[in-house]
Amino acid sequence: MTQTQETDRSTLFALYQELRIYVGWTDADAEQLPTLKRLLEPSFGAVIDDFYEEIARHPGTLRVITGGDEQIARLKQTLRRWLTDLFSGPYDDEFVMRRFRVGQRHVEIRLDQFYTNVAMSRIRGRLLEALSSHEPESRSDREAGIQALNRILDLDMAIIDFAYNRAFAVREQQQERLATLGRVSGGIAHELRNPLNAIQTSVYYLLNARDASPDKRQEHLERISRQVGISDNVITALSRFARLPTPILRPIDLCDLVEQSLDANPLPDNIELQRNRSGTYPHVAGDQEQLAIVLGNLIRNACDAMPDGGRLTLTCEDLAAKVDDEPARFALSVSDTGCGISPDVLPQIMEPLFSTKTRGLGLGLALAQSIVKRHGGELSVTSEPGRGTTFTMTFPIAEVSA
Repeated sequence: MTQTQETDRSTLFALYQELRIYVGWTDADAEQLPTLKRLLEPSFGAVIDDFYEEIARHPGTLRVITGGDEQIARLKQTLRRWLTDLFSGPYDDEFVMRRFRVGQRHVEIRLDQFYTNVAMSRIRGRLLEALSSHEPESRSDREAGIQALNRILDLDMAIIDFAYNRAFAVREQQQERLATLGRVSGGIAHELRNPLNAIQTSVYYLLNARDASPDKRQEHLERISRQVGISDNVITALSRFARLPTPILRPIDLCDLVEQSLDANPLPDNIELQRNRSGTYPHVAGDQEQLAIVLGNLIRNACDAMPDGGRLTLTCEDLAAKVDDEPARFALSVSDTGCGISPDVLPQIMEPLFSTKTRGLGLGLALAQSIVKRHGGELSVTSEPGRGTTFTMTFPIAEVSA
């Protein structure tokens, strides 16, 4: 048995124990089941025959019977073992795994879950009918027997449902991975096709142009170099997102980092810069290189939102006052007066591969949010269509020794 299988067994048994508490299962219930087995075992054949006769009346269940009478005969033996096991125990982790495999098998043969639920209901009803034909020693014995039977069947149904839900979750994850792969592939193709086309055009010119002037050749070589740079940026963005290293935290001044980011990302001439900062501010624990990525993304996004010009406001704020014993925090906001973001889109903008731009993979904000979270901070956004957007990062203030 692999370590994963052992973990699954332990997890499943822990769930079963919790469910037993939930339904009120007691040692007295377990003691009732051998007596119930002695009373009900002679009726197992009739319960099993009724079960498969009913299956034959419903196309939704009959479709999983592909082996004819021979398969039905085997399935009847399996159901008999299941009933015997139900009343015999011991109700340990191996018992729970056997019940879980029943659910897995139903999933494998693609039997709809609601058929499994009503099938259990039918078995329950036939067992209770059989139990009612026996005269109990007392009314309390009858009630205790019915209670034990219902509880063990409820627990079995819960484990079978768990198998269905787990299989559903696995399928959802597989489908999501495929959908993500499709989006990534489409985004990469879109981002790389344009520079590759430009490179191809320039290469064709350089190979075939007669008597091209040195200036013209230089122009095409520079064009190729630019397009290679664009392609490299796409690959770098993907690599950063997929393999973002653990931040190396050191005390840094975010306001100083703002100035460095502005130098690295110069603003267009039609955008006014406003700084809201006065005095000195405390340091935060951060990885300077990674936070520079965040600030660069936010500044570039703000500029992209103001193609006709506007105002970019960078605000540093010391949230020194503690609230509900939470540590003091420092906030840095990046605001623009651009087009704003629709309320319908706003909740999605930090999701990977989501973008409102005609170009771009949609990884910038997802990467920014991931970096901020790794620093123990938060990245939030407010926006009003037609008036602008504000992104705000908050970080715990670092303790700097004197």
